[in-house]
Formats: sequence, structure tokens, C-alpha cells
Amino acid sequence: QVIKCKAAVLWEANKPLSMEEVEVAPPKAHEVRIKIVATGICRSDDHVITGALVMPFPIILGHEAAGIVESVGQGVTSVKPGDKVIPLFIPQCGECSTCLNTKGNVCCKTDLGSSSGFLPDGTSRFTCKGKTIHHFVGTSTFTEYTVVHEYAVAKIDSGAPLEKVCLIGCGFSTGYGAAVQTAKVDPGSTCAVFGLGGVGLSVVMGCKAAGASRIIAIDINKDKFAKAKELGATDCVNPKDFKKPIHEVLIEMTGQGVDYSFEVIGRTETMSSALACCQHNYGVSVIVGLPPAAQKITFDPMLLFTGRSWKGSVFGGWKSKDSVPKLVADYMKKKFDLGPLITHTLPFIKINEGFDLLRTGK
Repeated sequence: QVIKCKAAVLWEANKPLSMEEVEVAPPKAHEVRIKIVATGICRSDDHVITGALVMPFPIILGHEAAGIVESVGQGVTSVKPGDKVIPLFIPQCGECSTCLNTKGNVCCKTDLGSSSGFLPDGTSRFTCKGKTIHHFVGTSTFTEYTVVHEYAVAKIDSGAPLEKVCLIGCGFSTGYGAAVQTAKVDPGSTCAVFGLGGVGLSVVMGCKAAGASRIIAIDINKDKFAKAKELGATDCVNPKDFKKPIHEVLIEMTGQGVDYSFEVIGRTETMSSALACCQHNYGVSVIVGLPPAAQKITFDPMLLFTGRSWKGSVFGGWKSKDSVPKLVADYMKKKFDLGPLITHTLPFIKINEGFDLLRTGK
């Protein structure tokens, strides 16, 4: 059956999302239709609205969510109707070279790089006013119902509170994993975290869980500092308080630079600062924030020649289908608390207000 439901459609760049009635087609073979119960909003969604991340229009955004399986297509074995699930914007097909490699997690089936705006078979399950609506990174969660491929959904604990664990679909896992999985932060080490949004705060939580002895949180919005300290930051630094470049400030604070730095903003200037502030020989700097399209970075190669490592991290380095249920289980065992990352809970109809809160740093 086709389902008619509400969805927030982005018809063109730099316009508000528009609440529309859409038709959601039934799942084809190896696809799953999900009733979305809770979705987070992420800076990556906003990048599509502003044009910094180029996607085809019209489109239904959203990629950080949790819901309940409504129906499954032929051949689906890993989930059944009624299961609680989290959609995966980084899928795990289990067959490509990345999935078969223990070091990798960005499955070749992700639509993150190609930006086709379709499901793997090259078609869409959404229509509105007779027009085809594109999917976003294979998830599209700003709708009451969505369709995803079976390798892009993870079954989770039936007792999990969906309005909290939806964050494991992107923000929390991305930040926490960048620290514990990508950087593999050592106990007793010193870390610097650039950017204290939801993902940056999750990096702080990851550094603390890994046993870092000093966690320096950096943001130009000092309103973020109290929450960062609550979650484990030992120092908070506002670059606006200094005349000199921030990497010099951090080197002075630590004597020789930090062991690990994380750029969780998505700006080339802060990526360079994060690299420069880590220890010249064994320092590791991780890019976590999504870089804007068409921007290039220039840096002094001597920064790397002396031994620093520069890494990227997508979805915290986790293999999604394997790791998401385990992260939900860890949450249920109270290994970490997602509550502090949630600042507002709004009805779906107020999604544009949510984006206004994101843009104003609230």
C-alpha cells in the first residue's frame, strides 16, 4: 500500500522546509519502510539548505533518527514489522572492499559521495504533487514514513527510548567514535576539541570515556562552555579572547601541543589550526566536521613531515549495522548519557524553528 503522510520537503536552496503531504511507496525487494518516531537535526542537513553540500532538489532531508518497522520487502531477513530501528546513512552491505576490511567503515553503497538522491536501484519512493522527491543519503528522516535499503537499517533494543537513541544515528556516534575509535585516545593524554555543538560535545564525552586527563574545549560561543565542562572538558577557550592564533595559545597551554585534536566544525581554517596545535611528532588530528563543497586547504607540509597524523572520521569509524545496536545497548547499560545533548524537543511541524535554533547556536 502507498502511505500518505506529512513530510518536510526542501524544494530549493535557501528556502524554509515546506510541510507537505507526500506519498511513500511500499518497499521493494530488500527494502524496509519505517515509521519515524524521532529525528535529530544536524548541521549536514543545513549544509544542503544553504548549498554548501550539493544535492538534487526537491529532497527530503534528515539522517539522524529512530523509528519502528512498518513493512518489509521481499527477501528482508534482519528486521520485521514492529522492530525498533535506526536508519544508517553509512550503510553496511557486508560485501564491498571497505566492509570486508577491518579498518574501514564507509561502505561503498553509501550515497554520501555520489549524491544521487535515490535508493540503490536508482529510483525514489517519494512523490509529492505528482513530482518525484529525492532521498537524502539513503535515509530521509524528515517524514512520518521513509523507505531504506535493508543494509541501511539496524535493529535495536525493543526497550530503547527512541527520542534519545535517535542521536546514535549520527551526532553522538560520530563524535564519540572519533575519539574512541578513530583517534583511539590514550588514558592520560591531552585533547583539544574545536566546536562544541552536539557532535563536539560527543567528542568530549569520548575523550573522557577513553581516560584523557586534559580536555580543552574551544568555541567562539561561550554559552557552550558550561555544558562542555559538565560532560568532561577541563578547560574552555574562546579564540576571540586572544590576539594570537589559537594554535599558539594551545601550544603555550600544554607546553608542546596536544596529543589529539578534533575539528568538529567543518571549516578549513580550524582544520589547519587543529593540525598545528597537536604535538609535532606523535600528535594526531582528526577531521570530524563535514567540509563545505569546493573549498581547498593549504598548509605547510613540514607540519606532517615531523610525524603528525591527519585523519578523517565518518560516523565515528563505526561499522554501522554491527555497532549501532551495541551503542544502544551501552546506552541502556548507562555507559553514557544522551540527555545533556538534547537542548529542545519540538513537534515535527516546528522543524524550521529547530533549524533557527541550530543556526543561532542555541
